Amino acid sequence: MNFLAHAWLAGESPADRLGGLMGDFVKGPLPAGLLPDIAEGVRLHRAIDSFADTQPAFRSACARVPAERRRAAGILVDMFFDHFLARRWADFSDQPLPHFTAESYRLMRAHHPLLPPRLQRILPWMTEDDWLASYAEVDAVAFALDRMSQRLSRPGLLAGAGSVLRAQYGALESDFLAFLPAARQFAEQHRAGRITSA
Repeated sequence: MNFLAHAWLAGESPADRLGGLMGDFVKGPLPAGLLPDIAEGVRLHRAIDSFADTQPAFRSACARVPAERRRAAGILVDMFFDHFLARRWADFSDQPLPHFTAESYRLMRAHHPLLPPRLQRILPWMTEDDWLASYAEVDAVAFALDRMSQRLSRPGLLAGAGSVLRAQYGALESDFLAFLPAARQFAEQHRAGRITSA
């Protein structure tokens, strides 16, 4: 999952949402100085990623990625699923998407010193261009993938990969619709289990 899905799957807790948004920027062991409730949000992020890797619908979506891009299939499907979530947001949330994204940016700004350095650096652009809501447009997803490709040693894995979303649109949307309810149930159960075991 990418930023939008992780923020949504984190639920109502600000700490869980912050951890969900930070998760891709925190690698390896959790930093010792990370606040315990935010650390739990990062753990939830990681648990959701591990869950996704086991799910038939997520694997099906990855299998739709052409062989020459297959090494980046997980990244691509994360982005594609964020597109479908943004596109169909009203099916999954009563809160308007612009309100949800603005709330998420405010949360990150309010905890700016706690954010990983790279997230601190990109937050102004993320906020100004409303990356989370922009994923509703295929062209915005394609642009983001092209931008991400510049950080790779093999940029061809992501550059131009918006074409995959366009070519497989209906099938990928079906995979997304099969996957998201299961992911939401998993996230809810993970949070509930954490509370009952505390």
